[in-house]
Amino acid sequence: MTQQQRGRRAIEVGPTGRTVASNLERLRKRTGVTTRQLSAALEKAGRLIPASGITRMEKGERVVTADDLAALASVFGVSPSSLLLPLTDEPTDPVEVTGAGTMSAADAWRWAHGERPLKLTAGKEQTQMLEHQLYGLPQWLRPLSRDVATIHAQLREAGVPIDKWLREQGLIEPPEGGSDG
Repeated sequence: MTQQQRGRRAIEVGPTGRTVASNLERLRKRTGVTTRQLSAALEKAGRLIPASGITRMEKGERVVTADDLAALASVFGVSPSSLLLPLTDEPTDPVEVTGAGTMSAADAWRWAHGERPLKLTAGKEQTQMLEHQLYGLPQWLRPLSRDVATIHAQLREAGVPIDKWLREQGLIEPPEGGSDG
């Protein structure tokens, strides 16, 4: 793993960081801009990253922060997922995501676009999809399935907090400390 030294602690660049580095270089070259031009565009957008910093990012020698990622995506006119995940030839191609391991490109992209949880556990798929629909995206962004929408409306009508109902059903764990309040 590539490491970036900060003080006494080394920050490892994992699989997603390496993908970001590769995609940054790919997007920069595809748009035909130099590191200096990209640096100037980022500065204009309010994010100061020198050309040497961009080169180090592309080599995986400098960690790309969340703010860097958002600014780069904005300047390139792409979604952040276009930097986070590799472009693959096939939906079945394996993709490695930090913290989650390897999965199909299709599953990784559906997760990145908020369509599904990253991983589903056998026997818990419905619960995980329900939780994802309730908590994974703002409700105004993605319509709920008919069943989830019905449950959500009934709970709201009854004045029952969704978290409490899910815990009562054994669908999610109680918060640390064990009390619902």
